[in-house]
Amino acid sequence: MNTGYFILFIGIAIISYIVQANLQSKFKKYSKMPLDNGMTGRDIALKMLHDNGIYDVKVTSTPGTLTDHYNPTNNTVNLSEGVYNSCSIAAAAVAAHECGHAIQHAHAYAPLKMRSALVPFVSFASSWMSWILLLGIITIQSFPQILLGGIVLFASTTLFSFVTLPVEIDASRRALAWLTSAGVTNIRNHSQATDALRSAAYTYVVAALSSLATLVYYILIYTRSRD
Repeated sequence: MNTGYFILFIGIAIISYIVQANLQSKFKKYSKMPLDNGMTGRDIALKMLHDNGIYDVKVTSTPGTLTDHYNPTNNTVNLSEGVYNSCSIAAAAVAAHECGHAIQHAHAYAPLKMRSALVPFVSFASSWMSWILLLGIITIQSFPQILLGGIVLFASTTLFSFVTLPVEIDASRRALAWLTSAGVTNIRNHSQATDALRSAAYTYVVAALSSLATLVYYILIYTRSRD
């Protein structure tokens, strides 16, 4: 069982590396493909928000690469430097995707509400679970409850990973639909925008599966200690 698990875990790790490398490669490639209309990521974000009747969300620039995100606590779409000022297929896809989250928030999209509700507990769990799991494994014969507590914390992060999947997929669906209807992309470049967002989605799928595999591993350790 342990051998099979480690083979699975190593396989997921390799797939994760490949998916991340593929995302980086696609982003670099599509960042060099300019849009015909000359709109930057910031322009696209503002237009998509306004087209959907959203005027209370601010579009800002954030340092780093692929650090783009929507923050529902302060209503900001935060675009990385390579997206904010860039006029490219990649910038259009990423900016529209993040605005997709803003639209989800405005429409009270249920999976996004669930993910937001999980954030405080998941933040707490992420800070402590590694130490609790380690302590639980060390003291498993004497105090198995400690490992069980760590498993509960880890399970919350796994749940968060799986709740994230429909949120991200729906945001990309909204982005691609708008990019077409608004005429930002056309028959020549829409497939590239789709490919960029699909590559990003794969990273969330692999992360969720990796989290699930790790959770199962800790559960196996706990159940075997009870035999």
